[in-house]
Amino acid sequence: MNITVLGAGAWGTALAKLLSQSSQMVTLWGHDAKQLAEVRAQGRNERYLPGITLPSDLRCLADLAATVRGADTILIAVPSRAFREVTGALKDFRGLAISVTKGIEHDTGLTMCGVLHERAPRAQVVALSGPSLALEVAHGIPTAIVAASTDVGAANVVQSLFHRPAFRVYTSADPLGVELGGALKNVIALAAGMGDGLGFGDNAKAALVTRALAEMRRLGLACGAQAETFAGLSGLGDLTVTCFSKLSRNRAFGERLGRGEKLADLLAGTHHAVEGYPTARSAWQLARKHGVSAPIIEQVHAVLYEGKDVKAAVRDLTGRESKAED
Repeated sequence: MNITVLGAGAWGTALAKLLSQSSQMVTLWGHDAKQLAEVRAQGRNERYLPGITLPSDLRCLADLAATVRGADTILIAVPSRAFREVTGALKDFRGLAISVTKGIEHDTGLTMCGVLHERAPRAQVVALSGPSLALEVAHGIPTAIVAASTDVGAANVVQSLFHRPAFRVYTSADPLGVELGGALKNVIALAAGMGDGLGFGDNAKAALVTRALAEMRRLGLACGAQAETFAGLSGLGDLTVTCFSKLSRNRAFGERLGRGEKLADLLAGTHHAVEGYPTARSAWQLARKHGVSAPIIEQVHAVLYEGKDVKAAVRDLTGRESKAED
């Protein structure tokens, strides 16, 4: 199978490595021709996956049209902010289109597969999501993930394509729930990191994760997703790893905010996508549109977009009226 991976960041590179190991013909595309030349020359992507040796037969191209042409399967791993633009190249693509990007488009409220359905209307669209830190996957550490599509056959093909002993793939018929879980957990990870930066303990983080899961499920149900999806790998699983792992970019970003670093400095100082930042705005808007109570998302949004002090956000979150657990 001829597979193109769009996005030469950590996740795209890790999945390109994984696919190359199963004798697939894999091409990795990135917008930065200089970076790709370095990857070709070094056999490693030191900017995003330091110390990981890539297969010698992995092709690296900066020509988007050339990488799309002739591909049977295209995996999209670009940041959500670039997703609509990049997938414009797929308007005539008729193969399997797999999104591994976790985000919600602000202007439309669409998940990335929703955008794909618009940009690649002839493709078979599948979401691949779950608790999957790129560096661990690149090292071959056991991971489990979900391939989700309303097209059961397409989900099964993706499962077969990726499944191996150290990378277990389940299937789901609820792509909306899978994608919302993957996107919303990044917003919660920012809150978890803020708690770490403030010096909070395990009690606080366990409470945050549990209440966040209820919040994610409420919003997901209002959008048309299935409740049980949020108890699975793309919901609880991804939420847990992103809120607790030292490798989580969103958690680390939140931690630095909690320690008092300035948002503008943090945004300017990273070349890694921190998807929780744009998703907080999209999720807040989605909750307002559907009339869903989302207090954690609301406070994260206030910190990121309204200049609210982190400590004040915590006080307002924990000082709300008592209620029954839902």
